[in-house]
Amino acid sequence: MELSKIKGVIFDLDGTLVDSKLDFDQLRLDLNFPANTPILEHLETLQCPQQIATAKQRIYQHEMAGAKAAQEIGGVTELLDTLEQLALPVAVLTRNMRDASRYVLDKFDLNIPLLLTREDCKAKPDPEGIHIIAKQWGIAHDELLYVGDYWFDIEVAKNAKVWSCLYDPELNKQYRDQADWVYQTVFELTDAFRTAHQNKWALN
Repeated sequence: MELSKIKGVIFDLDGTLVDSKLDFDQLRLDLNFPANTPILEHLETLQCPQQIATAKQRIYQHEMAGAKAAQEIGGVTELLDTLEQLALPVAVLTRNMRDASRYVLDKFDLNIPLLLTREDCKAKPDPEGIHIIAKQWGIAHDELLYVGDYWFDIEVAKNAKVWSCLYDPELNKQYRDQADWVYQTVFELTDAFRTAHQNKWALN
């Protein structure tokens, strides 16, 4: 992957730009969902209207609590400023809900004008959200980079045929070899973009 050829960057939110410390294992226990089962996908299998409504309410409360407790990951503001100076558009595509996502972006004053949540398109790893963003930007898929911290993020990038970038701060994620690029700190990614676009950077 050559970052110099990237013309737009799409980010995951939780675990990539902010750390809300969401405990999905505890949420599964609260919902009585099977361990290690994707929560949104299991929710779709429920049949009882009251059980569905109760589960959605608990998920909402869980996500909003996480948003209010969230902390910005170090270096994110500098990364976004760098991408703006390089004239690279940015967006967020997340499996989170809109209320929690918007709260977090506003809380940390993250300048990301385009936000797609599971309420706006099919949830990752379905590539619909990336297709929407690519069309809105008018950028070819092979000129887009998706940045995330989990397997869903690598998978959605593959499904959409865009480049994938994995944030792996502990350098221990089993699926890291499936990503096109891996970085350990946000500062590392910022420096990589500056180096790759050094001619454009020199003009700013």
